[in-house]
Amino acid sequence: MSLQEVIIITLIILFSGNLFGVVYSLIVLKTSVFAKYRIQTKPYKKGVFMERLPLYLLNLGLLTVFAVFGVYSLYDFFDTELPSIWVFLGQLLFVTFIDDVWFYFAHRYMHQNKYLLKKVHSIHHRAHTPFPLEYLYVHPFEWMLGIIGTFAGYLLILLVMPLNIYAFWAFALLRNLHEIHIHSDLNLPFLKNVPLISPVEDHDVHHAKLNGNYASTFRIWDRIMNTRFKE
Repeated sequence: MSLQEVIIITLIILFSGNLFGVVYSLIVLKTSVFAKYRIQTKPYKKGVFMERLPLYLLNLGLLTVFAVFGVYSLYDFFDTELPSIWVFLGQLLFVTFIDDVWFYFAHRYMHQNKYLLKKVHSIHHRAHTPFPLEYLYVHPFEWMLGIIGTFAGYLLILLVMPLNIYAFWAFALLRNLHEIHIHSDLNLPFLKNVPLISPVEDHDVHHAKLNGNYASTFRIWDRIMNTRFKE
């Protein structure tokens, strides 16, 4: 598989995931399809989608540059063959674990550091009542800080074996969809009881209260660190 092919597929995954987030957001904001599943009863601010759009597009553009640069930098270390199920799942779960540990402590620090909270993270917390698009409504420094955990996971894998491109793509897509989901403000019945995974309610409370529930994927970190709060 050539470098050009890997870049094209990576960008297709990036844009398709974000297109889903945009469409999902418009359905949530403009229709009543998911109204009965909403966690908060507070109505959305009028015109909030267009208000959020410029920063979202800026971050998407920067992410595109990062994605191309990242693939270019890692290309020689990719295994582009179809992996065994164990290699695929092992790499996917390992990167998810490392990324999530980093996210918890980086996110928590952005709340504890008053300068970062005021100048950086407060932008994301303008969304007291979040909708799916809000996951990328952040100061660019915030997601750049967050992505360190992802690359740390990749580099640790590379210490022992090549990084499989299919695990790389699967993580990119699932991480994006998960972020869209936890910012949805929707308690969907077929997703809310998935074991171990941090529920939407936790992140919704975090946006409403500006405190606690710092985890992204695995709720265990908030339980271990005694930072999990309920409404």
